[in-house]
Amino acid sequence: MAASDLVVALTGASGAPYGVRLLEVLLRAGRTVHLSISPAATEVIAKELDRKVRLDHFDPAELFGPVSVPVERLHYHGYRDFMAGIASGSFLTAGMVICPCSMGTVAAIAHGLSQNLIHRAADVHLKERRKLILVPRETPLGIVQLRNLLACAEAGAVILPAMPAFYTRPRDLSDVVDFVVGRVCDQLGVEHALLRRWSET
Repeated sequence: MAASDLVVALTGASGAPYGVRLLEVLLRAGRTVHLSISPAATEVIAKELDRKVRLDHFDPAELFGPVSVPVERLHYHGYRDFMAGIASGSFLTAGMVICPCSMGTVAAIAHGLSQNLIHRAADVHLKERRKLILVPRETPLGIVQLRNLLACAEAGAVILPAMPAFYTRPRDLSDVVDFVVGRVCDQLGVEHALLRRWSET
């Protein structure tokens, strides 16, 4: 445990490539990452990345596929494991990202419903006044979703929708993914070269 540790959660919204790429970038940057994945996220990962991730026998190779990623600093926690360190405010971290973040997860965080480890860890980050970044990927947004996102923002969360820019002139989908991941890294203070800045275009 160190104050530079990061928490990453993947939930059941579309946008699995964002979350997996974020993990890859953070681990290659030498950060220690505590990971939790919801059951719905595994279904999205299978649909969008053709990868089968088993939560009961987690294997990083199943998540990252053919990409070689240094996983020595990756610590996996089952989504129902309330004994995990990240369930407590005494466990020091530098922040948490939920990417992608489902609207169900947003609702649980907005109303303090710690129904699983992901919800609880998010609640901990809010109460400890640590950075919590939510990356929703949903459209259109109804009044319920907007109110829940507002409640999370008012509680201190950073709402960072998966909205890629096009002034960077993306050449392919990987550039689109990297733009969003780069903006998350900006919020975390993790150096990267994933995107061209406005003044560089």
